[in-house]
Amino acid sequence: MITISKDGTQIAYDKIGKGPALVLVDGAFCHRENGVTPRLVPLLSNHFTVFSYDRRGRGESTDTKPYSVEREIEDLEAIVGATMESPFVCGFSSGAALLVRSVAKGLPVNKIALFEPPYTAVNAADAPPEDAAARLLGLTDQGKRGEAVKYFMTKVMGMPAAIVFLFRLFGKSIWKKNEGVSHTLSYDIAVMGNFGVPKEIISKINVPTIVIGGEKSPKKLADAVNAAAQGIPGSKIILLKDQSHNVSMKVLAPVLIDFFK
Repeated sequence: MITISKDGTQIAYDKIGKGPALVLVDGAFCHRENGVTPRLVPLLSNHFTVFSYDRRGRGESTDTKPYSVEREIEDLEAIVGATMESPFVCGFSSGAALLVRSVAKGLPVNKIALFEPPYTAVNAADAPPEDAAARLLGLTDQGKRGEAVKYFMTKVMGMPAAIVFLFRLFGKSIWKKNEGVSHTLSYDIAVMGNFGVPKEIISKINVPTIVIGGEKSPKKLADAVNAAAQGIPGSKIILLKDQSHNVSMKVLAPVLIDFFK
């Protein structure tokens, strides 16, 4: 299915299941055929009408230059409009940060769940390089998509180079999908701003909110979860035992079902 964003960009989405509407907002790399969405939708569709979509420039969605965060917010507004109600919304990683920005601007939602919004500059030493977006654009403009993926994983996400090497070696199909959307990684960085907690923005959230983290996630993500929850009025933290940023959907789904139902 297709909905049209305010600037004419075509945003592709699926509508699956029955019950109240639940919109999923993916983080970096992910879309309807890669990452969280394909694994989570089947676990939620017996409880909700799940709307999953390809953020602009990914999957079957088109793109319109120049990019701006405001346009990504308008994309999410278009998806929420397609639900024909005030839906539940769950955002993952940078998708959680995009959701926060959207709700602060008045996106009409019922409840929201945020999984590990990566405000990693809670401690300045954990902030990505200031020129990360420019570096990524330079690499993708040169056709060096694999190098862009590697740079994002190591310099922005903070993954050890050895782990990224093994991922590239043994996860070739997923790596290829990641390369396919590497031109959108600078979009995720734009959504995150300076990767600090946007205190003024999150203080405007006025709907029931949970901030979810994994107990095994790095300290910088744990700090980000705590800081986000402290800044959002009335929000609650849920920590998932034995989970990290690469969370098991079978562990996450019951938490979302319980909160939204």
